[in-house]
Amino acid sequence: MAVNIVLVEPEIPQNTGNIIRTCAATHSTLHLVKPLGFKLDDKHLKRCGLDYWDIADIKYYDSFEELQEKFPDGKYFFATTKAHKTHYDVNYEDDCFIVFGKETKGLPEPLLKANSESCVRIPMFDVEKARSLNLSNSVAIIAYEAIRQIGMENLSELR
Repeated sequence: MAVNIVLVEPEIPQNTGNIIRTCAATHSTLHLVKPLGFKLDDKHLKRCGLDYWDIADIKYYDSFEELQEKFPDGKYFFATTKAHKTHYDVNYEDDCFIVFGKETKGLPEPLLKANSESCVRIPMFDVEKARSLNLSNSVAIIAYEAIRQIGMENLSELR
C-alpha cells in the first residue's frame, strides 16, 4: 500500500531531493514529468536525496499525458492553491496519484479546470501574504494525510 507522487516540471533540485527522501521513507513512487529544471546529476539534487536514491522508486515521463496513458484507471488528485476542497476533504485510495506543479507556476490552468473536482489545497492563514508553501513541504503534508487515510499505521515496518 502506498501513494504515487507526481511532480510536473519541477524546477528546484533541492525540493526534488527532499521529495525523494519523503517518497523513500513512505514507500511512495515518485513520478517526474519532464522537462526538469535541473540535470539528474545535479550536485544539489544528489545532496538533498542523500543515500535515498537506492531505495527510492522513481519513474520518468516526457509528458503528463504519457503518465496518464500508462495509468488510465488511476485516481488523481491535483494540488493547487486555487482548489475549493482542502486535502482533508477528499478520500484517498491505495495507489492514488497526487499531482504537484512546478514551483513558480503550479499546475497548468487547463489541467486544473479539467479536473476541478479532484483539486485539493492545503489550508493556510492570510493567503494574500503567504501565497503557498514550499513544494517539498506540500508533498509531505498531503502524502502523509493520504497515508493516514489509507491506513498505513506501521510505516516503520514497510521496509
